[in-house]
Amino acid sequence: MKRLNLWAPRTLAQIAGLALAMALVGSAAFAQDGPMPPAPVQPSKTTADKPAGPQGDAGAVPLPAPIPLTGTSGALPTSPADPNAPKIMVPSGTHIPLVLHNAISTRSAKPGDPVYFETLYPVMIDGKVVIPAGSYVSGEVTESKRPGRVKGRGELAIKMTNMILPNAYQVNLNATPTGAGTGGGETTNSEGVIVGDSDKKDDAATIAKTTAAGAGIGGIAARTPAGAGIGAAAGAAVGLAAVLLTRGPDAELPRGSTVEAVINRSLYLDADKITFTTPGRASELPGPANREPVRSTQPF
Repeated sequence: MKRLNLWAPRTLAQIAGLALAMALVGSAAFAQDGPMPPAPVQPSKTTADKPAGPQGDAGAVPLPAPIPLTGTSGALPTSPADPNAPKIMVPSGTHIPLVLHNAISTRSAKPGDPVYFETLYPVMIDGKVVIPAGSYVSGEVTESKRPGRVKGRGELAIKMTNMILPNAYQVNLNATPTGAGTGGGETTNSEGVIVGDSDKKDDAATIAKTTAAGAGIGGIAARTPAGAGIGAAAGAAVGLAAVLLTRGPDAELPRGSTVEAVINRSLYLDADKITFTTPGRASELPGPANREPVRSTQPF
């Protein structure tokens, strides 16, 4: 018992001194290194199950996508036109009389060149003006072929692709010519191609004239029938050479030419845009000058 009592106080003193020393060391470390970092917080099960947000943080709610704006006013985009809106149909096969604003010729035209027309007469459906006079029609040249020196005529093909009504309402158009008033001898075939005039009669008259002239010169020079025959052959050769070296007449549509166009595919016009109360009025363009050649069946 005595041994135990002597040992206990000594042991407690040692323990107290050791605890004091450890406290001093800990306070020194605290003053030097700063406070200890807090223990990490383990995410709960509900937080860990949430998807990552825009910054990669667990549980952040994703932001909605921005709404696109149109123009500079910040207005929301409008919905497309209602396909069930009332329409007015202009049936295929409808004829539209036009006047040409820019001249076209196979001498210089090439595929892709623009052509500009204007409607001369209003088109009416069920007593309502749907295409007033003075509407603009545009298109392009699709084929241009010059006449040959021996055979073949000039050919000019055009198509109408766009129409603008007087209220600036624009529609797609699919139309081709069925006739043309050019002031010359041009015609329009069944495919809508404008074909130039032919000068076969003039060619025959040219050969006949040079043959007769050559025969007369040869007869006078030689004063014999043989000389007349030689002169006639020479004159015919000259006339034939002139014909072979000369092209036929080009197909031309001068400014002011009238063209009768036919719609190949039905037009569907918005009823709320067709509110015309007058038939319209076309520009006053002078017609083309007469280009018909004066021909004679007699060589002289």
